[in-house]
Amino acid sequence: MPHFKTPMVLVLAGLPALASEPADPSFSCARVRSGSIAEMICQTPALAKLDQQLAAVYRQASAKAGNPHRPLLKAEQRGWIKGRNECWKAEDRGQCVTASYRLRIAELQARYALLKGTGPLFFECDGIPTKQVLATYYPSEPPTAVIEFGDSSSLMYQQPAASGSRYQGRNESFWEHQGEVTVVWGHEAPQMKCQARAGGARQ
Repeated sequence: MPHFKTPMVLVLAGLPALASEPADPSFSCARVRSGSIAEMICQTPALAKLDQQLAAVYRQASAKAGNPHRPLLKAEQRGWIKGRNECWKAEDRGQCVTASYRLRIAELQARYALLKGTGPLFFECDGIPTKQVLATYYPSEPPTAVIEFGDSSSLMYQQPAASGSRYQGRNESFWEHQGEVTVVWGHEAPQMKCQARAGGARQ
């Protein structure tokens, strides 16, 4: 399983309003702490639905990861839950929790190829045939791309762009614009200018 760098957090639109009626997330609401993020999820049907969706996607990812990678997946999920619970500090907790769920669902769907992807597509960079970037796109929500360069991979989320398609990871970016792809791989790294390879084959 390739290592993916942690993606940056995005602000997502279309977030649900809180509701007071009981909900049924994947965990028991019987003993959640008053005022906690878990309680808010239990009381918000839209968030409870997202929790159920994540639980289903996580089961799929766990099955596909297999025994060698399952412990790492579990550890990552515990870390994600801890991060989700930090949303109590946010000004808009509902928006924070929703964004956290949507990004995690999309991440698992892309990392474990739970959706049918497009690619990999191959791009030759800076006019050097052996300097290649591979991109696989996934129709998650938000849309994602797994970008590979050398021996590393980066999970990226699609960003708003005036033109073309732009994806952003933690310190990596991939922008396809007017037939050319601009790739930045690492903090303050120089831009690479890449062109799609004819036939899409790796050399």
